[in-house]
Amino acid sequence: MNSRITKILNETAELMTTLGKDPDFCRIIGCVCEAMIDCFNNGGKVLFCGNGGSAADAQHLAAELTGRFRFDRQPLPALALHANTSFLTAVANDYSYDEIFSRMVKGFARKGDILVGISTSGNSLNVLRAMETAASEEMITVGLTGSGGGKMKELCRHLIAVPTRDTPRIQEAHITIGHIICELVEERLFKRT
Repeated sequence: MNSRITKILNETAELMTTLGKDPDFCRIIGCVCEAMIDCFNNGGKVLFCGNGGSAADAQHLAAELTGRFRFDRQPLPALALHANTSFLTAVANDYSYDEIFSRMVKGFARKGDILVGISTSGNSLNVLRAMETAASEEMITVGLTGSGGGKMKELCRHLIAVPTRDTPRIQEAHITIGHIICELVEERLFKRT
């Protein structure tokens, strides 16, 4: 069992090292940070969506922005679109599960806001529909995916595609990338008190 544990930890470390050595990958993360800083400075908000583990990441990252990350400060307007279960179940029942995020985006969208869609495959239909709606509302679209970006690639202004198809490693990278973004956005917008 210990050898398997070591193998998994080494796979994760190797992926993170690869990402850290890729200047283009790091540049895209920096572009997303700048977009979020501009969005918040202009009174905008950041919406997150995803399914399963990606929904958990969406909720986690929205909480880091709305609550706090490294230090106490004013909350930033961020929302995970799946967190309202009454809305989620009503729309899934009355329309389609494919429409749950797009209807929420339509209800909250404002030009210049950001939608972060999280999908390891890049092919989750409800996330794709949300991205299409966000683009039509002139929001900035950000995708967190696995290798290649899937269908989301064509819908994102900023695509952060982790170069692997191994779902657990993609999800580990997504939360690390999300934490980097939260930390850098918080540092730029607030001074420690």
